[in-house]
Amino acid sequence: MATVVVLLIVMVVVLLGVVAVNRAQRSRSNTQLEDAKADARRVIERLGGQVYNLNGTDAASKQALADAGERFNAAGSQIEQATTPAQARLAKETALEGLYYVSAARTAMGMDPGPAVPELDGQRTAGRVTEDRSIDFDGRRIEASPTPSTATPNYYPGGRVAGRPVPAGWYSEPWWKPALIAGAWGVGSAMLFNALFTGMSGVGYDAAAFENGYGDGYQAGLDAADGGYADGGYDQGGIDPGIDLGGQDFGDYGDFGGFDGFDSDF
Repeated sequence: MATVVVLLIVMVVVLLGVVAVNRAQRSRSNTQLEDAKADARRVIERLGGQVYNLNGTDAASKQALADAGERFNAAGSQIEQATTPAQARLAKETALEGLYYVSAARTAMGMDPGPAVPELDGQRTAGRVTEDRSIDFDGRRIEASPTPSTATPNYYPGGRVAGRPVPAGWYSEPWWKPALIAGAWGVGSAMLFNALFTGMSGVGYDAAAFENGYGDGYQAGLDAADGGYADGGYDQGGIDPGIDLGGQDFGDYGDFGGFDGFDSDF
């Protein structure tokens, strides 16, 4: 009888220990989630303040602010649905991308771009446009430039789209958007990339590397084949719903409740 009592006591102690451990893990997980969501919301609110307080003065700044507004909408939706720290970080990354568009708009309007924005995943290896380029591709003229103009009003902050690196810069059209929408690049994308960027300093990889998704050229491909990894980075295609807001109409942002009283200082 005594043995049975002892066994029961041991089982109860073990059960209580398991319950305590599980409760501690849930508490820690909830804390991490709330911290990640709070961090994301700070960036989203900063983005919202800029979106609502800036008005574009030309085609480039208007389009950049429209893209910033699109990221604001996406980040707000993502943070409301986030149930894990990783999902909250995704919302923050979306908002950070929006802040790059805000900086680009401010630059296009001759304003100070504001404080530096933390680097996006995959941005460094994507490189940036360092000279004016113009090519004929698939029956249309595609231009790239390090600065905004009437010919290049479409900005991209640099990063990975559907697993491929796209350099930061200003373009005549958002040639990467079909990949954002479809989640995959179409036939001929490597040829476009090669024609537009071959030999450009600041863009250290070619069409073959682009087609294979390597951010650092052939060497990254060789490293990956040997068991290493190229910069997998964050796929920014996953955060862009591909909606063209057009101009600067921010009327359909929806109610983000908690974003009242934004500080307009950037």
